[in-house]
Amino acid sequence: MRQGRHEAVAIGLAWFSIGLGLAELLMPRAMARATGLPGREALVQLYGAREIATGIALLLSRDKAPAMWARVAGDALDVATLATGEQPRAGAAMAAVGPVVALDLWTAARLQERRSKRLRPVFDYSDRSGFPKPPDEMRGIARRSIPGQRQPATV
Repeated sequence: MRQGRHEAVAIGLAWFSIGLGLAELLMPRAMARATGLPGREALVQLYGAREIATGIALLLSRDKAPAMWARVAGDALDVATLATGEQPRAGAAMAAVGPVVALDLWTAARLQERRSKRLRPVFDYSDRSGFPKPPDEMRGIARRSIPGQRQPATV
């Protein structure tokens, strides 16, 4: 099966997610300090585990849209947590996260769009005319069926 560009972006984001998750899981103190969240190392590790799980889900799934939306939900959680962090590091971290959030949203929306088109049934009406009978049998039937109207003389 041919992989589209949106799936390729999702796979790249999956590997990014796994790498970031490993950094958060293995170096929680450094990551917490860099993002303005000192003292929240356990939370950083938990977010790292979430990142790894989301990355693996993206790599393993055939339909990447649901896993991509899970990544977007994780982004919202990350931004909300960074908003509570110490300035200026938390602000710098949010500025760094912003483009990734935008890319995640764009990719999720494109994957969802493709998914919706793929799941929508396609109906083929090419063999139908829209008439219950052949055109020759239908000709003039509307005039003959109106009650109270005088019927035209047939020749």
